[in-house]
Amino acid sequence: MLIRKIFQLRQMKKYSDKAGELQAWMLAVRRHIHQNPELSSDEYNTAEYISATLAKLGISCKTGIAGTGITAETGPENAPCTVGLRADMDGLPIQEETGLDFSSRNAGVMHACGHDGHVAMLLGAARMLQETDLPGRVRFIFQPAEESGNGAERMIREGAADGLSAIFSGHVDTHFDTGVITVDEGIVCAYADPFVIQLRGSGGHAARPHECKDALVAAAGLVTSLQSLVAREVDPNHSAVLTVGKIRAGEIHNIIADEAILEGTIRSTHPDARKRLLSGLRRMVESVAGYYDVRSQLLFPDSLPAVINDCQGASIAKKAAVSVVSEERVCSQGPSSLGGEDFAFYLQNLRGCMVRFGAKPAAASGPAHSSTFDFDERVLSTGAAWYASVAMHFFNETMKE
Repeated sequence: MLIRKIFQLRQMKKYSDKAGELQAWMLAVRRHIHQNPELSSDEYNTAEYISATLAKLGISCKTGIAGTGITAETGPENAPCTVGLRADMDGLPIQEETGLDFSSRNAGVMHACGHDGHVAMLLGAARMLQETDLPGRVRFIFQPAEESGNGAERMIREGAADGLSAIFSGHVDTHFDTGVITVDEGIVCAYADPFVIQLRGSGGHAARPHECKDALVAAAGLVTSLQSLVAREVDPNHSAVLTVGKIRAGEIHNIIADEAILEGTIRSTHPDARKRLLSGLRRMVESVAGYYDVRSQLLFPDSLPAVINDCQGASIAKKAAVSVVSEERVCSQGPSSLGGEDFAFYLQNLRGCMVRFGAKPAAASGPAHSSTFDFDERVLSTGAAWYASVAMHFFNETMKE
């Protein structure tokens, strides 16, 4: 009865009276951050803005975690449990081409994945929860460097998740209508394994290839060969993809390249598929190196585990979603995304859940990580309400236990 009376934020007169004001406030927050994007681990101005905003709300915070990360808490200090709510805050190295009147002021940097919206939502939730009589403690986690893949791991290492009983997060998704929240148990984001391959041969004159070992030709052969890995190594029922996104080789048209560097990523949604792809990549790199008589080195920097929502976390997230948008507008995201998300590191040791907030814009926009990405800003109210609601539903479930 308490949960219905206090925690269904859509029906709380206290908040419904302020809904328009809160939305306008979050809109201003989102647009300020969107105009001033910063790259992974360089979010100093963003962190200063967030900490100043929290101070105005009467919420003290810890800064400088993992460089630019922030944690802040509200609720009774002697509470029996603490729940974490996380938002990422870094931008991408993209030149914005949306034409928005609040476009990025920082050349070559853009919020092209919705992290500006995530920060606004979490600050909105902090504003709501700060005004609520909480039965437990809430920790707001503003995390840097999600796009580089190591922000969460660094935050955890420096204590951001210490003492938490559970953690929740959400991500805007323009594939779903605004007002929809997707909730799923199990894998929702893929294992992500970036790789770097170095091929070393010996250079020389283009007119005398027999005196050389051409690393560029070896690289071209390897890229072509790698396309068979997913098709012939992975169970067709398991989603996976291998992409080579970057090659560096050669200096001038008449010199045979002595080195080639290939960078790419493997995405998979099943442990067996991941194991076979990683093994197959190693085997193929070694084989191609032998075939072309060059030396090879294969590295896997900053691999990400899959985001795996546990049963209890997903159940709480769904109850919160239903209380915010109604049962008819809560659905599954469908197949696991092949995108990587470092929220996975939190869920390795904590129960919790990541959801998606539908944010399909009325006007056409590009996909995430594109120069024309944008989302429906009405999602800010949905996200803030869900963040606040999921904390309260967690307390309700914990009290039952």
